[in-house]
Amino acid sequence: MSQEQPHKPEHKYQLTAWYIVVAALSVMVFQGLIGGIAATSEIPYSQFVDLLRGDKIAELTIDSDKIRGVAKDNLSNGQKQFSTNRVDAALVHELDGKGIKFSGVAPSVFGQIAAWILPIGIFYLIWFFLMRRMAGGQGLGGAMGIGKSHAKVYAETDTKVTFKDVAGVDEAKFELEEVVAFLRDPTSYGRLGARLPKGILLVGPPGTGKTLLARAVAGEANVPFFSISGSEFVEMFVGVGAARVRDLFEQARRSAPCIIFVDELDALGRSRVTVGYGGEAEKEQTLNQLLAELDGFDPRSGVILLAATNRPEILDPALLRAGRFDRQVLVDRPDRKGRREILAVHLAKVSMAPGTDADAIAAMTPGFTGADLANLVNEAAILATRRKAEEVTLADFSDAVERIVAGLEKKSRVLSPNERRRVAYHELGHALVASALPGVDPVLKVSIIPRGVGALGYTIQRPTEDRFLLSIDDLENRVAVLMGGRAAEKLLFDGNISTGAADDLQRATEIATEMVTRYGMAATLGQRTYALQRQAFLGNSAAEIGDLGESTAREIDLAIREIVEKAFGRAYRILHDRRAELDAGVKLLLEHETLEADQFEALRPQPVPAEELAAA
Repeated sequence: MSQEQPHKPEHKYQLTAWYIVVAALSVMVFQGLIGGIAATSEIPYSQFVDLLRGDKIAELTIDSDKIRGVAKDNLSNGQKQFSTNRVDAALVHELDGKGIKFSGVAPSVFGQIAAWILPIGIFYLIWFFLMRRMAGGQGLGGAMGIGKSHAKVYAETDTKVTFKDVAGVDEAKFELEEVVAFLRDPTSYGRLGARLPKGILLVGPPGTGKTLLARAVAGEANVPFFSISGSEFVEMFVGVGAARVRDLFEQARRSAPCIIFVDELDALGRSRVTVGYGGEAEKEQTLNQLLAELDGFDPRSGVILLAATNRPEILDPALLRAGRFDRQVLVDRPDRKGRREILAVHLAKVSMAPGTDADAIAAMTPGFTGADLANLVNEAAILATRRKAEEVTLADFSDAVERIVAGLEKKSRVLSPNERRRVAYHELGHALVASALPGVDPVLKVSIIPRGVGALGYTIQRPTEDRFLLSIDDLENRVAVLMGGRAAEKLLFDGNISTGAADDLQRATEIATEMVTRYGMAATLGQRTYALQRQAFLGNSAAEIGDLGESTAREIDLAIREIVEKAFGRAYRILHDRRAELDAGVKLLLEHETLEADQFEALRPQPVPAEELAAA
């Protein structure tokens, strides 16, 4: 354990002092109760003498300083038992002449001990369990162990994860192979004077395998693995987090070579504020200690620091400078090839039907992370088990994708005939516009079965390839597809639109806002951006507009509205020209509730004449 003692906060002493005061008062009250438990009525000694002389006392107990007795008749307060402070030392002679039964009470050593030791012991046990709970259950040393690190330590044989278990992130694995090579043979690795980066930061969206990669590094290098979350350093007491950082690095130095892995680094390394109070001061002290430890340890000692975050933009710049976390490894969402490799790892654990192609499953899961794919395989296996099948088929995976993307099927939600007809036109509007525009992902399925929280129907499109760049036409076409549902309602119900397009409008507005504020695609606003810089891999679609002038903000609003209205007009014209196909598709959809592309020819991509696109 670390030889450095954690900072003892003033709050702890105040808590202990108040506890001692309360405990002492409680002991005195306890003693008073023990001493006076038999007393029921305190009377003056003169009244006692009158009772004695009037032969009205049946029984007495004489203590060294107290006289307790029972009267023959009720006293004025209705009680027979009484007590009074002893005054007359020659009382015995007078009692002897009256024939009253009386006795003396010798001081009890056990009673005196019980009156003090018993309550003290009770309060000590209460204090012991309170301090143990505050210190995280560290037993008798819990009060002194509050500054100890809570890192989970995995021995070499406990990790059991290697690079074979990690798929779809080849570039990240290549970067981390250097760490493994160094840990295995640090002498030969540094023969040319190179040194390994002190800190390696794994950056990427949630579920892409950052923690799995870190454990694979430890498993490949066959070294101990210290795993801890950034939030475990932060406590209510100032100085505790810094003590835990010191203790963690001290333990790691004694176990070198080893790997320290800090998950959710943003909980610990958030940018510091100018003035910190309370919890902010504690976080700042903890971060300062981490920076000092990064400056103070030599990677040649065999201690490697790995960390993971999905919010690198909020980390303190001092944490990311050269010499600390001086290497960032992006663990991004996998492409189609990566998804196929990840699926191969998970599909090996389930019974698959012959001919089930992992590439077909990868094609229907664009944007899925490694965690999403693992969940998909599990959901498909559950669906196959539910229908009492012996093997998992491609149809199970298709149903599992629908469940994950669109939500759970709501069989209990029954729509009226008018609502079903409106939803059918809405969904066919999306599908027909998508099939008519070039460069749009083809439609896979259209359904009017309610799913999820509020979806009364859904249209699923399947990308034919992974795309990393989108043109103005691509984005405008996506907005037009989103507006196809509202356009169909306006066309078929004489402008009597419904609330069913709320989500479509939100997503269309987000795309238009990104086009105007981030991508500089509005001709009236020039080639510049009006949004704060964002990390692309985070998936934040809504742009953040900074402080702008009133006229500029108005121009942005007008440009966004123009893009959405133009897309709506294009969708309306397409559906107006394909009215017969729209009506036929709605009739089929109302009959079958779900339509796939091979069931309705109009859902397949249709070439749009060049003059029509030019007019649009």
